[in-house]
Amino acid sequence: MISIPLSLSVGLFLLDALGFTINQLSIVGLIVALGILVDDAIVVVENIERFLRAGVERTRAVIESTAQLGLAVIGVTVTLIIAFVPLLRLPAGPGAFIRGLPTAVVTAVAASLLVSLTIVPFLARLLLRPATNPDGNILLRALHRGVDLTYGRLMHGALRRPRLALAVAFGAVALGLGFAVPRMGFSLFPKAEKPQFLVNIEMPNTAGLPATNRVARDVERVLARHPEIVHYTTNVGKGQPSIYYNVPQRNEQPNFAQIFVQCTSETWEEKNELVQRLRRELAVYPAARVEVKDFEQGPPLEAPVAVRLFGDNLDTLRRLSLVVERELRAIPGTTYIYNPVATRSTDLRVVINKEKAGQLGITTADIDRTVRLAVAGIRAAELTPGDGQDKLPVNVTLARPGGFQRLDVLERLYVPTATGSVVPLREVADVRLQTAAPAIRHLDQARYTTVNAFAQDGYLYATLQQAAQQRLEKVKFPPGYSFRMAGEQENKDDALEGFGTTILLSAFAFVLVLVLEFGSLKSTLIVLSVVPLGAVGGVLALHLAGYPFSFTAIIGFVALIGIEIKNSILLVDYTNQLREQGRPLLEAIEEAGETRFIPILLTTCTAIGGLIPLILEPAPLYTPLAWVLIGGLLSSLLLSRIVTPVLYKLFPPDIRQPAEPEPALATVA
Repeated sequence: MISIPLSLSVGLFLLDALGFTINQLSIVGLIVALGILVDDAIVVVENIERFLRAGVERTRAVIESTAQLGLAVIGVTVTLIIAFVPLLRLPAGPGAFIRGLPTAVVTAVAASLLVSLTIVPFLARLLLRPATNPDGNILLRALHRGVDLTYGRLMHGALRRPRLALAVAFGAVALGLGFAVPRMGFSLFPKAEKPQFLVNIEMPNTAGLPATNRVARDVERVLARHPEIVHYTTNVGKGQPSIYYNVPQRNEQPNFAQIFVQCTSETWEEKNELVQRLRRELAVYPAARVEVKDFEQGPPLEAPVAVRLFGDNLDTLRRLSLVVERELRAIPGTTYIYNPVATRSTDLRVVINKEKAGQLGITTADIDRTVRLAVAGIRAAELTPGDGQDKLPVNVTLARPGGFQRLDVLERLYVPTATGSVVPLREVADVRLQTAAPAIRHLDQARYTTVNAFAQDGYLYATLQQAAQQRLEKVKFPPGYSFRMAGEQENKDDALEGFGTTILLSAFAFVLVLVLEFGSLKSTLIVLSVVPLGAVGGVLALHLAGYPFSFTAIIGFVALIGIEIKNSILLVDYTNQLREQGRPLLEAIEEAGETRFIPILLTTCTAIGGLIPLILEPAPLYTPLAWVLIGGLLSSLLLSRIVTPVLYKLFPPDIRQPAEPEPALATVA
């Protein structure tokens, strides 16, 4: 047990030295590492105990048993670190978001190697006593008896019919993957589990603060009817301060309001049910868009489903955006579809007759100031109510009957001339209404607009993105115009950019380490054969628990591969050692299988025990990772302990046999 706090302490020190903090993801990384770092200590202590039960002197038992496992433990640690290298090298926002988790795993595992090969043997020399019974205590004898009756018989039967055993094992893998994978979707990052969410209110562009405030008060009354909501804070005219790490604050905008809601929901399911109920109640509101939005994990996301349209002509872009909007609305599961250029705004344009204005001595600034005085008002002064209080602007404008300025006010405006007289505004300018061009946005020097959509409850973003892309590929775009999927798809592309190259380099380094350790390609391939045996359990557990593939689930599979290969290395390495000592092939396989099964069983149970709290207190971010590891460890324990000995029998690596002693020469007197 001493190895756990020691390894975690050293790992935390290294994590801090690398500039990482203790947060949700780094803690999850340490929990994942918990099942890995205790393995080395368990294997080392169990091997020392086995030497002591065989009657070896204590100091010699510690030295020889540690030396026997030293190379294997080092190889295991190096392969585990290599397995996490692709996650450490992820680019862009997702990489920065998730990097604390694999870093925590790597630092803890590296600390575990140091502790298991130094501190653990030292303490074993001081604390362990020679065994009085070569078969161990009553619990160990019962465990050995259970292993002989179950795993021993199963392995003997598999070794008698190796090809049938392989067919059954890999057939089960194929059936499991074929059943689960087609039924599972992909979601890069899940919803946040915090009992908080936002309500966004957007009015027409012409709406002012009073109208926006009235709608916000109506929404507050709806929120107050729900007892689960304990607090809410409303900002009218701008967004809330940066409350959640990936939600930036909206700039000042008189037709926008945002409400931050805090509820009492203890689980994500309870909060999601409240969010869906509010969405139904606020789905239709006259002259306003009211959107109830949950927080999301991961890097900032404009919208889960987003389509970018590229082209030069603004009118053509608007026409195409209406086509895209129609296609998105036709997809089941989409909601909160937003097309910023769908509704054209109308501007008031004042066209100045510069020649006539110049003859009268009227400048453009005079006309501009007069129009602003009537329409928006001009700041004339600032008022300070008292000491230490903020200054209040004093705006001067024409009277506004009913709270709104009427268009005919421009007919009653007069502009001062250079001589001090005034002339009607209509004498020197024409006032026109014209359609305003939408906001021009550029990406890579190309004009574009975006149509966004969110997902209804029960629909995956990836499914909606795929449906949208399939529908838009059937739309005929004019020459020079195109579309590109953005949103979560863009985040996924950014996250996996260069990921394939990193995976290939890591796989090459993985194989290179195994070949250097064993000096045999056959041993390396036997070790790597366990990867699909654990993957099928992880996929099935993820599917049966109701989770899709996700970024954290991928991390779970990476950790699972490392643990599987660790167990396989220990088994193959010990089998090779027995054969080097002169044991026959079948005897070496059976003894190594039964000897290494108990420490592998103990480490598997320890790892699963460390992951159980992540299941009992579910969270969308890290619970999929726990299910992958638990399911994968169980299937690997059941399948790989059979497949690895069988493959070793069918494809035995070349082992250097001990040299036989030369017969002594007889002498003749």
